[in-house]
Amino acid sequence: MVYWLAIRGRIYLEDYTKFRLKHETELIQLLDSKDDLLVISCNKCFKEYTTDEEPEPHEFMDLAERHGKPVVDSLKVDFLCNETLTARKLETAVAPGVKNIFVISCGLGVQTIAALTELPVYSACDSSGPSGQHGMALTKYLCSACGQCYLNLTGAICPVAGCSKSLVNGQCGGSAGGKCEVDGEKDCAWAKIYERLDSQDRAEILRSQPVQLRDYSKLNFRLINEYVRSARDKRFESYYGGLHPSTRKVSTEQLPIKRFPSPQSVVLPLDQHDGSTAKPIVSVGDQVKLGQMIGDAPGPVHASVSGTVAAVEPRRHPHTGRDVMSVVIEADGTDALHESVKPTEDWSSLTADEIVSIIHDKGIAGMGGAGFPTSVKLRPPKPIDTVLLNGCECEPLLTTDHRVMLEYADDIILGLNILLRATGAQKGIIAIEDNKPDAIRLLESKTADSANISITEVKTKYTQGSEKMLIKRALNRHVPSGALPFEVGVVVINVSTAKAVSDAIQKGMPLIERVVTVSGERIKRPGNYSIRLGTSVNDIIEHCGGLVGEDVTIKLGGPMMGFETTNLNVPIIKGTNGIIAIETPTSSPTQCIRCGRCVDVCPMELFPLNFPQYAGKSKWERMRDDAVMDCIECGCCDYICSSKISIIEAIKQGKEALRC
Repeated sequence: MVYWLAIRGRIYLEDYTKFRLKHETELIQLLDSKDDLLVISCNKCFKEYTTDEEPEPHEFMDLAERHGKPVVDSLKVDFLCNETLTARKLETAVAPGVKNIFVISCGLGVQTIAALTELPVYSACDSSGPSGQHGMALTKYLCSACGQCYLNLTGAICPVAGCSKSLVNGQCGGSAGGKCEVDGEKDCAWAKIYERLDSQDRAEILRSQPVQLRDYSKLNFRLINEYVRSARDKRFESYYGGLHPSTRKVSTEQLPIKRFPSPQSVVLPLDQHDGSTAKPIVSVGDQVKLGQMIGDAPGPVHASVSGTVAAVEPRRHPHTGRDVMSVVIEADGTDALHESVKPTEDWSSLTADEIVSIIHDKGIAGMGGAGFPTSVKLRPPKPIDTVLLNGCECEPLLTTDHRVMLEYADDIILGLNILLRATGAQKGIIAIEDNKPDAIRLLESKTADSANISITEVKTKYTQGSEKMLIKRALNRHVPSGALPFEVGVVVINVSTAKAVSDAIQKGMPLIERVVTVSGERIKRPGNYSIRLGTSVNDIIEHCGGLVGEDVTIKLGGPMMGFETTNLNVPIIKGTNGIIAIETPTSSPTQCIRCGRCVDVCPMELFPLNFPQYAGKSKWERMRDDAVMDCIECGCCDYICSSKISIIEAIKQGKEALRC
């Protein structure tokens, strides 16, 4: 791929490359006196996706066998230069008896392997010329695509890319303390080369080499280093992968929460929690009161207005687009409270089971978008030591949790204390991204005297708010593949959910309303509103001045993980934290070119580019083998994809097929 770098107002062009096997004569010389080989090959990047095997590994191994050089094992890796993922594969790849490693890749992959093992590493390939390309945009600048690779002479350390002058036995003023004469912060490539060759008893290989002259006009290494260093720092902040999309929160982050007008009617789907649909316990014609349970277990649903039940029938679900059983209530305008809505006088006297029972009966569910029943989280099969409140709100445009933290800080802290009692955890942490300094300061001041509650400031990065990412950043604990947070002693709760827990205990109020951010460049008057559940999306948009323009996409939730809807006559539910109106993307998908950018940004360390190919051929088991069920559907891959392929759609298809 060709990358244009804009640094200090100037534009620079950099080419990354493919690779090709060295000439057979050179390979035969290279194999001389080398036995017990491990052959590692890169599956190539920046090519049209095919299921055909790459020819180079097969050709090289045949050549080695013909010349009596046994291949102990071989390994094929997607994007070999992705050091984080390759290191994991290499842990189990070096079989006993391996003495030499031959790498079939461009110079980036060779140097990546050499940095991960103490065994001698050799390149079986040369980089192609300027017409060839590879696409790992954020890898270290280690390969200049010379077309003549010197790595076998230099211990797999490139002197062309690593040396300020690209010296191959050329003039140099010497190094001081192993640092470059041109840049005192840069390691001398040749000092590193001789150090590695000495450690592998291979320094003799350079003595017979003639002096070679090079063109010193390569791009200034300082510019490349400055760009790459900043890109890699961002990439590895807090956890692997992720993105830094424009937050676009300025239009609503300073707007206080307003109470939305009480609706004349509400449509309340009985499927608002993760899991089975609730059963209706009211009938057409019944009079109901505010806060009255209208849908029973497993996920209770309550009336968000008082009035008359007008229908109990399937209606369109706002997130899934399917028809689900719903209760329609015509409001009478009185908001008469149901007798079950009464506060707990002394919550500190409640047992953990009593707290969890109240939270269940009040229908509290995750309000960050997932809708997982909170009472289930509070009954883990293993002991919990930490309750982690998620105040990151890393999705662009959304400011719901930010405003809740600023305007309901005391309720959040009370909710956290209740959750600590319910779980028996000794420690509570509220994690907030550093782009919300006002919320950080406020909650720090309110918890300054608390012995068991602390505030953790985390870097602004999408998907920082995902449970596994947040646990890694806040507690440095790794949740294994397929596992849940309780496996590492943690329960993660959204800050708005903690506020709802406080309301359930302190006021006896079930979850019947929530704060929603209405925003996007296609909304006339953005804002943050406290809205009754069941209120029509269309009514909310009209109250905010309607839409601007015609090329509009509506999402319920944020622009990354929100649910796109074309039907505005759907209600908001417990997990609807945003109504976003954005400009409709106009680009069309093209063929995958295997650039690897989706691999770079996947926070779950998956290979997203494979999933659309598997889905297109109904290879569901291959998707399972590639851990598709670990995908959190964050949308990073879709966002970064240069071919504009809907990778998440393929992932959802795969998950649906595997669940059937």
